[in-house]
Amino acid sequence: MKKRILFTTTFLLFIIPLVNGQIIYSDNFDDSVLNVESSSSYTSSLSGGNLVIEGNGTAGDFDPIVYTLHNSGTETSVDISGSETLFIKVSGTSNPNLRIDIQDEDGFVTNFNAQSSRIDNSLTIYEFNYSSSLQDGGYGGSDCTQATAPCPVDPSKIRFIQFFVNPGTNAGQYNGTITIDWISFGEPLETPPPPSTFDVRYNQLGYLIGRNKTISVAANGSFSNQAFTILDNSDNVVLEGTTGASSLWSDSGEHIANVDISEIETEGTYRFQIDQEEITFKVGTDGYAELREEAFKYYYYNRSSTALESTHAGVYARPAGTPDNVVTVHSSAATSARPEGTVISAPKGWYDAGDYNKYVVNSGISTYTLLAAFEHYKTEWESLQYNIPEQGGNLPDILDEVLWNLDWMLDMQDPNDGGVYHKLTAKNFSGRVMPASYNLERFVVQKSTAAALNFAAVTAVASRIFSDYESVRPGFSAQLEQAGKDAYAWAKANPAIYYRQGSGTPVSDISTGEYGDTNVTDEFQWAAVELFITTGEATYQNDIDVSSIGGGTPSWPYSDPLALISIAHHNASLASSINVTQANNTLIGTASQLRDRVNSSAMKITMEGNDYSWGSNGAVGNQLILLIRAYELTDDESYLEAAYTAMDYIFGRNGTGYSYVTGFGDTQVFEPHHRISDADGISAPIPGMIVGGPQNENNPDTGDCSGSGVSFPSNQPASKYVDHWCSYSTNEITINWNAPLVYAMHALDFYQKEALTLSVDTFEETPKAFKVFPNPTNQILNIKFAVSGSSSTIDIYSIQGKKILSKQLDTTESSIDIGNLTPGLYMVKVTTNGQSDTTKIVKQ
Repeated sequence: MKKRILFTTTFLLFIIPLVNGQIIYSDNFDDSVLNVESSSSYTSSLSGGNLVIEGNGTAGDFDPIVYTLHNSGTETSVDISGSETLFIKVSGTSNPNLRIDIQDEDGFVTNFNAQSSRIDNSLTIYEFNYSSSLQDGGYGGSDCTQATAPCPVDPSKIRFIQFFVNPGTNAGQYNGTITIDWISFGEPLETPPPPSTFDVRYNQLGYLIGRNKTISVAANGSFSNQAFTILDNSDNVVLEGTTGASSLWSDSGEHIANVDISEIETEGTYRFQIDQEEITFKVGTDGYAELREEAFKYYYYNRSSTALESTHAGVYARPAGTPDNVVTVHSSAATSARPEGTVISAPKGWYDAGDYNKYVVNSGISTYTLLAAFEHYKTEWESLQYNIPEQGGNLPDILDEVLWNLDWMLDMQDPNDGGVYHKLTAKNFSGRVMPASYNLERFVVQKSTAAALNFAAVTAVASRIFSDYESVRPGFSAQLEQAGKDAYAWAKANPAIYYRQGSGTPVSDISTGEYGDTNVTDEFQWAAVELFITTGEATYQNDIDVSSIGGGTPSWPYSDPLALISIAHHNASLASSINVTQANNTLIGTASQLRDRVNSSAMKITMEGNDYSWGSNGAVGNQLILLIRAYELTDDESYLEAAYTAMDYIFGRNGTGYSYVTGFGDTQVFEPHHRISDADGISAPIPGMIVGGPQNENNPDTGDCSGSGVSFPSNQPASKYVDHWCSYSTNEITINWNAPLVYAMHALDFYQKEALTLSVDTFEETPKAFKVFPNPTNQILNIKFAVSGSSSTIDIYSIQGKKILSKQLDTTESSIDIGNLTPGLYMVKVTTNGQSDTTKIVKQ
């Protein structure tokens, strides 16, 4: 949790310096007057000079908490004319959205242009200015009606303040605590302190025991040797020091100093303090279990053609929409077998992004990544169950979810020629409505080479996976294989059918997501690789040119790295057929660049320069996958450690300080460009969705946001982001960005748990038969024995117990070079004359 003395927001609240003015009315709740009535939903009390409001989760959609202005307990009205500003110092658990209306003595309420703000768990001063919103919308509860609205609210006789927590349809059920330190009209009761020079960026979900841990301190100017302190829950100092000199991080224009806190290896909650800033962070064996479930379950929440029942969706339950059992063949997709106007059925699938359309090209990389997660960690996924309708069936839950989209993809193939429609869509994007209210005509549009090749690759992967579940889905594996072959044959016969829409194209009347790709050489290689792995047929082997498969980070228009990832996993079976060494070296080359960035960049992340493209947060997830695969190819722990460090970026150690996954983090995103989350009336968005993130391309949504008062706080690549619905270029969600998040977080959890029986507890601090020095060290570790022996062995283990280095020693005093090890905590085991002893070392 980040603790701030003062909080500002771009839209409704404006923090101003204290000037010579007048406090018209105030209440600091220290006179034992409780002027808030309790109800069945909210209990109010005074405690420690604060007004405390407890919600029990039963409030209606717009149930108010009414505070009555008073003079020593006597109800009164106040004239705030000319200074219609309310200041409040307040905190709230679970980051509630707090709406505050003021009401005059005649009952008129400022609800026509209601004001609200997201509040956090530290007491913070907020300002609500009502000078331009003194109007009642006629929504009931006063003499103002819809016929006479808007009606004026009289600022000269304000008598009540109405608080609404998470107002909206199905949203009022707040279960938490609102704490109000004071309220005042006219001027705040406290002079705001000067802002801190520093901003602390950190992993807001938590750091893992046994892994490197970094907190980044950011400032607008250079700095050095700033003192910091870390305390535990009992206020004991567990670590203190100075930051050292900062470095310019050109991607954000900020100066960064990184504080290594890796030596904190005890599970718990800690406070990091520097200057006027304080943040709270956690250290534990695993702080990501809930996130892993919600990131995966995002796909269930985004299912098309079905109702979501409360048993599985909870408050996010919704009626069915977009059944897609009546879909029209668009003129661009017409053939003699399926002429224009033909009606087909293509239900199921996942909504691709913030809209309600479904796109085969983007489904390709998304579905592949989930299938790869299962194929690479099958034992792990077979035991995982999630709260989806198919839970606990004959298939692992991940395959049940993937099937929802695979079944749709199969319907997108024309059975007459094997070609695949590019997308299923309306002609335009819908409004901000729920799926059940969607009423636009749906079409399948033009077949494309890119769609066919994505389809071929995915069905080939799915075929080999479902071959193990023949008894559950008889014949399905063979159906998938044949569908992939047919799509690949169509693409070979139609190698340059590129999808383009707009004026002068065959789809000039379609304006939804294009997913256009005019270079499909990478898709041909990917599809050929997957089909060869699955079938072993020479037709596909002959089409593979490993020398042409490039490295880099995968994305929906660039699938070469997906071929490399699959080759790496199937090394043994492919070694005699294709040049797997060259393919692996290409992948490792990219991963090495990413690892080196983490180890040397100002922010210790994988991102750099051009990586801040549309959907940059999806790129982070895919970069983590490449680091993980490189570790598996080389057994070099430095790749894995770089992945653990780099994942901090997603959860707050980045250029904005946001945790980019909805529902998680102390400074989390709340307004993603996602129609369901916007239209469902629920204050909090569906959890587990990773938003696109900063991007340095030409942002078209600046115009879309015009008139809303929304602008990017920075034009620097790593900071060009705003948490608002209108910013679809930085705050939309998509299936292809969540997929690498699911893969990476489960893979990293797999390796976090894959410790040998050797653990920290094994290394008891007893008198040693040897001495190591210097400790800490950054290069040479010397070993001196109390008793000489004919031979000795030194083994070095990671903190999880994985052996990473072993060396034979044959002298009384020896040394070993550990300069290549990643900085962190290690275990040293020395065996002499059949006796073993252990100790801890710190590699700087």
